[in-house]
Amino acid sequence: MTSFDTSPQLNVWRALLALAVVFVMLATTGWTALRNQRGPTALEASVTAWEHGRLNGHPLPDAQAAPARLSRFFTSLTPAQRASLARRYPLAVGNMNGAPVELRYRANHAALSKARTVELQRMHDKRLSPAGQREAGERVHRYDSLLAPGRHILAFDPAGSGRIAEVFGDLDRAERVSVVVPGVDTELLTFQRTDRKYSAPAGMAESLYAAERAASPATRTAVIAWADYTSPSGLGMEAATANRAERGAVRLNALVRALPGRAPVSLFCHSYGSVVCGVAADALPARVSDIAVAGSPGMRAQKASGLHTSAHVWSMRDADDWIQDVPYLELGGLGHGADPVSAAFGARVLSARGAQGHAGYFVPGTESLENFAEIGVGAYRTVACAHEDGACRVGLSAAVTAGRA
Repeated sequence: MTSFDTSPQLNVWRALLALAVVFVMLATTGWTALRNQRGPTALEASVTAWEHGRLNGHPLPDAQAAPARLSRFFTSLTPAQRASLARRYPLAVGNMNGAPVELRYRANHAALSKARTVELQRMHDKRLSPAGQREAGERVHRYDSLLAPGRHILAFDPAGSGRIAEVFGDLDRAERVSVVVPGVDTELLTFQRTDRKYSAPAGMAESLYAAERAASPATRTAVIAWADYTSPSGLGMEAATANRAERGAVRLNALVRALPGRAPVSLFCHSYGSVVCGVAADALPARVSDIAVAGSPGMRAQKASGLHTSAHVWSMRDADDWIQDVPYLELGGLGHGADPVSAAFGARVLSARGAQGHAGYFVPGTESLENFAEIGVGAYRTVACAHEDGACRVGLSAAVTAGRA
């Protein structure tokens, strides 16, 4: 007779309880704080203005039209007309998939300048609490940095905790494109850091871009630090579900489909970012050649084949990464499925030597970063596998530098 202690039902409930307890115990900021919005956000107002706008007496196209349709519209305009639209509707144009990349940079520079002015006023607004005034000052400091010469902001939304994306390299001429998809606590104020630089999205992307150039100097690459989704705040219950990942996956897919050219795209997904990539996988275009995850709590799939993607699926985890203590299962919407570095999952498992924990995968000099860079430039035959048998390289050859159909 089966004993009470080994009852399958009891084991399921124990696993579910363990999952909930671990996520709560690991929490650093607890439940997600909701911000009450009054009226439309600045981005929504800009899009609404665009939708009611006209150019030479003609209505403007739908701001949510297909990127190809919007691209044709902007191509039909003179440089002066494009510049005029960027000045009149900076947030709409700066976040518009299909608008020319350089025009988006220009529009977002204008939007950042306007947002900086707003926060300067808030710094001295006596109606705000001291904490609110301090946050306004922190935002001014962040905007000053993002407005510095040479920075290329591909997306920007100041609402709530803020969303942003930055490009390193020449996106229009790139032969290979990499997208860094970060995890929890990703927002405007954590987009870059002076301390622990390579644990923040901007530092991750900058480090990967430098490593790709070192790995293949002749290959034109571009790397996007993509913090353009609303991530969970802390490691509480929001991080244990796929709600934020599902919305982020829609935005990630829209980004990739709007990228200029036909260069292969590699996704580098850290922590909860790997949940986003896992949810997005089956809808991504075929030009996505690689999905590489590091420090993953799961990809909402039991096997790599369950992602339904033609991309190569790679995974890595440092031996000291605390994420290994999260139960790898999914029950009742909690948890994110199987362990991507397990043999049963079926990903190509890479070495993460030198990463030193959950936040160190993009630190220069680590084998984890070198592996990412080699994937980013398509040098599959030189990646370092987690196991000595070199199984992660089986069946692969150096990639060609051209978009796939």
